[in-house]
Amino acid sequence: MYICDLRGGLHGLDGPSDLAEAGPQAHEVAIFARQLEAHLLSDTTNGPDSSSSIRSTVWNASPVRKSTQGKEGQVQASAAAHRLEALTEHGDLLLLLLRRRPSCSAASSTGARLSPGSVAAMNYIIGAFKPPCDIFVTFSDERSRKQVPIKKDNGKTAMVPAFQSLETIAGEVSIAPVPGKRLEHTGVKIELLGQIELYFDRGNFYDFTSLVRELDIPGEIYERKTYPFEFSTVEMPYESYNGTNVRLRYILKVTIGRNYVGNIVECRDFCVRNYSPVPTINNSIKMEVGIEDCLHIEFEYSKSKYHLKDVIVGKIYFLLVRIKIKNMELEIRRRESTGSGPNTYVETETLAKFELMDGAPVRGESIPVRLFLTPYELTPTYRNINNKFSVKYYLNLVLVDEEDRRYFKQQEITMYRLLETPQSS
Repeated sequence: MYICDLRGGLHGLDGPSDLAEAGPQAHEVAIFARQLEAHLLSDTTNGPDSSSSIRSTVWNASPVRKSTQGKEGQVQASAAAHRLEALTEHGDLLLLLLRRRPSCSAASSTGARLSPGSVAAMNYIIGAFKPPCDIFVTFSDERSRKQVPIKKDNGKTAMVPAFQSLETIAGEVSIAPVPGKRLEHTGVKIELLGQIELYFDRGNFYDFTSLVRELDIPGEIYERKTYPFEFSTVEMPYESYNGTNVRLRYILKVTIGRNYVGNIVECRDFCVRNYSPVPTINNSIKMEVGIEDCLHIEFEYSKSKYHLKDVIVGKIYFLLVRIKIKNMELEIRRRESTGSGPNTYVETETLAKFELMDGAPVRGESIPVRLFLTPYELTPTYRNINNKFSVKYYLNLVLVDEEDRRYFKQQEITMYRLLETPQSS
């Protein structure tokens, strides 16, 4: 049996003990699902359009059904109705339990069909568990603002607007209740959050930026309502980042508070990209490395700081060659470190491999280097972001001899984001 909570997570339940660990309310919903299923499968009398029969089926299946005789019974019936309404919060759970029940699967495999009244009752239940409203978050300049791709939780890529630090973020929140229904709430608010999530601690977000705007006081919503919002000159010091073990994101989070049942929450992602000026000091990299009496090379790169659309230019000199070199290549590596102290995790990823030479070099030979960075998905260098993670880049020079032994030398470089202009591209 499987159980789905409201956050969309899927957890396996192997038996009654697992179901008990899921919480008393989940256990109550499971009982409700079994009893409701029995009524749906056995019902052969209700008409497909009989709303009273549908309500009767739901009422009879409910584990909170009470006697409705007399004043005391009416009070109990009212309490039971509120309890049944509270179970709406666990609609995903109930529906999934109904679909996973063996008897439903058996009925399907043997060709057994629910009666029209049972189908109507099922549709009634499914409709009861739908969200009571739709929430839409739009930015005021969304059409004219640059859109960039980001990876969502489900692995798919979505286009979102890009902002930079100290910009004003403004727009509208629209709430559209289900036609014919009212939405009672205890207040509506929107939050701008900057969050860091470490994947070994998935689900726990560390907020480094948090701003709140109250949109509405407690009341009721009967029809579509729109609320403008504005966050002026928001300080967003870190760029959005989605790495191997860590994610830094910015979201707009709309919360509709409700009594007795869970709040309604809707999130809208956006991206932050911060640009840096051209560094005033950008020294070249020049080093001599080798193996004593076997190999001696000197490599030189024109600078140590590169923007994301830059070109790496350099030369490699062979001063002494007494081993048979088969080929030579240049790699771009990204090293991501998360956590601190004994809980530090380091992940190294090779982003690019560029072959510089194929064949054996001779003493005095010079090999030019010219590597364009545009095709590769690079980010700026991040150093100790909120004491949670760092991202560094390295140029790794690799030589391979005829016996497939590898000789390499790494050199750290600094990456930065330059404002995109025709000159910088």
